[in-house]
Amino acid sequence: MSSNSQPLHFSHTNRTRTTTANNNRLKIRASSSSDDPSPSTSSGGSNLILFSSAAITVTLAVANRVLYKLALVPMKDYPFFLAQFTTFGYVVVYFSMLYIRYRAGIVSDEMLAIPKLRFVAIGFLEALGVATGMFAAAVLPGPVIPVLSQTFLVWQLMISILLLGRRYSINQLVGCFLVATGVVVTITSGSNTGQVLSEVEFFWPALMIVSSAFQAAASVIKESVFIDSAIRLKQKSLDIFVVNSFGSGFQALFVLLFLPFLSNLKGIPFLQLPSYLKSGAGCFLNLGAHKSSCDGAPWLPLLYIVTNLTFNISLLNVVKTSSAVVASLMVMLSVPISVIILSLPLPYLPEGTSLSPVFVLGCAILVSGLYLYNSTKAKK
Repeated sequence: MSSNSQPLHFSHTNRTRTTTANNNRLKIRASSSSDDPSPSTSSGGSNLILFSSAAITVTLAVANRVLYKLALVPMKDYPFFLAQFTTFGYVVVYFSMLYIRYRAGIVSDEMLAIPKLRFVAIGFLEALGVATGMFAAAVLPGPVIPVLSQTFLVWQLMISILLLGRRYSINQLVGCFLVATGVVVTITSGSNTGQVLSEVEFFWPALMIVSSAFQAAASVIKESVFIDSAIRLKQKSLDIFVVNSFGSGFQALFVLLFLPFLSNLKGIPFLQLPSYLKSGAGCFLNLGAHKSSCDGAPWLPLLYIVTNLTFNISLLNVVKTSSAVVASLMVMLSVPISVIILSLPLPYLPEGTSLSPVFVLGCAILVSGLYLYNSTKAKK
């Protein structure tokens, strides 16, 4: 409570003092009310900030999805190298920013002292999500990738119910069901010859869906970190780079540990891993014997990494200020735009992709589910 709102206590005999104090109090109140911004101005400013944040996040989401596929064109045979390089790049950038913010006094010792067990879980899940996602995306047609990744919402809804105790309305559950139905329809559209997925084994779409489950679980755990840290830090806001830095640090560790197992799925024996990583580095730098098949490197992978880094910071800021589900809804607005762009002839993907009526129907069902879900707010 401010001092000018507290009552002044004087004796009844000193009327001059009482009158003077009352006049001063009225002046202070008048001055305070004139200095405070009006509710409509404050509301308008908040709405503008929210709209700008949403527009930036959606734009980055579209660019991130398109560059994700383009970066894997030159690195198609080395998705694990790209995953590892990307992860270690995050570690360098995030911890550098964390150090700068710590020196500036933005990050406190209390923030750094937060228990790290959940960061281990985040790193474990994100390592699996990144590695398996890149493995599948290198094989899948471009327009299919944004559609399959929308299973992220389905996984996130189920996991947030289990871990955070969230409750959802009937409309949200129906919307989630429509999203899942849309994904199933798009996958089955490849059963006929000439369709988008006609030449792709079912294993690859399934692997992309599983990678979304890993990433959804990591996103919900991140939200729980912010929720619990508000209590631990006495309502102070946990800095984004604390979560990003330690999460990416453990992610880099687990990507390194998973590399022998994941490379074995691609038919690369453990003893050939050093040779594989050396060839991947040569392809990334567009040098050596693989130069002809690595056109677009290193600029496409580097552009993807920078865009993805910016997108993750923007997205985590949305998670911090609202919730993980709201963040996923913003990203999902980019789905139809990304599908259309990825179906067109692009640099290093000049052939484009023809979308069958069944595939378009599946996308329409999916987007309608997103709209229905987005029209209702989650209940805590």
